[in-house]
Amino acid sequence: MTVRLLNRDLECQQAVELVTDYLEGALTPRQRRRFERHIRRCPNCRAYLEQMRLTIAAAAGAPIELPDAETRDDLVQLFRRVRRDSPDA
Repeated sequence: MTVRLLNRDLECQQAVELVTDYLEGALTPRQRRRFERHIRRCPNCRAYLEQMRLTIAAAAGAPIELPDAETRDDLVQLFRRVRRDSPDA
């Protein structure tokens, strides 16, 4: 969905790409104004923003489970093997 655009307006794809930075307070004042103007006009992006807020809130309460020693060792070995075999290594 694209709302009526002015030169300073965002398209939905741009707004979606800025959601994380918006929630973290990392946008410049100009970016924040543009983002908030788009959110006010676009129900789909407003819903997406709310979904992200709910997801973050739900994840904040999730317990962190560390892998057991055997699983951790397996993951480290796998990481080393992938890194060794990578053409960029």
